[in-house]
Amino acid sequence: MTLSALAGTSPLAPAFARVGEVLPTLRITEEAPREGDGWVSGGQLAAGGAALEAFLDREDRRIRADYGRNARPDVVASFALHRYAWPAAVLFTLPWFLLRRVPWLPPGEVSLRREEGRLTARPTAFSCLPDDPAAGLAQARVVPDEEALRAAVRQAAAEHLGPVLSAFGPRMRRGPRALWGAAADELVESLWYLGTLLGEEERAVAEAGALLPGSAPPFARGAAFRDLAGPAGEPLLTRDRASCCMFYTLRPRDTCVTCPRTCDTERVTRLAAGR
Repeated sequence: MTLSALAGTSPLAPAFARVGEVLPTLRITEEAPREGDGWVSGGQLAAGGAALEAFLDREDRRIRADYGRNARPDVVASFALHRYAWPAAVLFTLPWFLLRRVPWLPPGEVSLRREEGRLTARPTAFSCLPDDPAAGLAQARVVPDEEALRAAVRQAAAEHLGPVLSAFGPRMRRGPRALWGAAADELVESLWYLGTLLGEEERAVAEAGALLPGSAPPFARGAAFRDLAGPAGEPLLTRDRASCCMFYTLRPRDTCVTCPRTCDTERVTRLAAGR
């Protein structure tokens, strides 16, 4: 039985709908995984084989079309993982942020059609707090407090992303620590970005810091937010990514402002210019 069938409307539906309202390029629907016509499930990617090869091939062709040059195979794999892992991270961070509910989603219960920005999810259960109105539903996993709920976010996300990371790791030429660092980045930046779109950046940053205050196995890195001093002494928020997306291999002069390769002086210049 799906969560939607329990009470007419899924207890996660308001959060997924809100994502589509503030980020129309990502639409999440609660339904069975789709197949064919560009759809791929997390389970198929985790299994490797033809589905993974096709996913990597589409990313390779997209990179050539967008940047007019070939990318190294490990760069293609890094880009491709991000195409899946960032929207997948949203499935866990946003219901927690907005509703204090955490879906449990095995990789095979999520499918993506990246070209249309569409994501399907069929949660098997959800975690919530004792005072949640949905706590009495059959598939609710009630936890005692906020810290236990944060632990549920980390565990649910890790159980979903872990098999996918294992499939991509050899292609990316990265070991487990680097892969889990990349996963931590996806959780933090999905929450930060969408929290900003929702007009709640300050709370999103605080929540991300509480979710990943430091190394929380298997995640190898914390949220790592910090303030830099701007030209007039004003605080400029940044964070230190645990991983690099490898974009510099395509455009050496163009790195992310949170990239490990971007020094603080350059960060201040770019952040101050964007205010």
